[in-house]
Amino acid sequence: MTRALLIVDVQNDFTEGGALGVTGGDATAAGITRLLEEHAGDYDAIIASRDWHDPDSDNGGHISDAPDFVDSWPAHCIAGTDGAEYDTNLDTSAITHHVKKGQGKPAYSMFEGVTDDGSTVAAVLIERGIETVDVVGIATDHCVRATALDALEHGQHVRILTALVAGVAPEPSEAALAELAHAGAELA
Repeated sequence: MTRALLIVDVQNDFTEGGALGVTGGDATAAGITRLLEEHAGDYDAIIASRDWHDPDSDNGGHISDAPDFVDSWPAHCIAGTDGAEYDTNLDTSAITHHVKKGQGKPAYSMFEGVTDDGSTVAAVLIERGIETVDVVGIATDHCVRATALDALEHGQHVRILTALVAGVAPEPSEAALAELAHAGAELA
């Protein structure tokens, strides 16, 4: 069985001190780095996504000066800014594919983005014959949830490494994990 690691949006704007920082974001980044140090060789692909919003656009209404925190958000992960970069606690040297999503439009799942060479996550998984994905990253109740649901929809066996995710708030994060388990994901 082939396996990939999907690292979702471990960026400065989503970790402590960022525009939409979540508690535990830095620790999640450091934990993912430890996982990579010990187990990078266990994966046939290591794919990391980043929100990468256009600087001169509302990105399809996703970015707003008066956000509702459901469909619209304050400015975050603007292409070319420090907030869009990977968190400094995340060692990116083992990552095989970098995905940018949300360019000019809202995007929560890494399956909505493309790699630097224009490939989709689904294409990378198919090309490498990957059948199982481990999902880690930020935020459990938004982009981790959307990515895991899309991975299930693409026929992957999905494991959420629950010690390596951080969410916006406890209740919606717990609800997201329950939804994912109900949809067929394994919580590990």
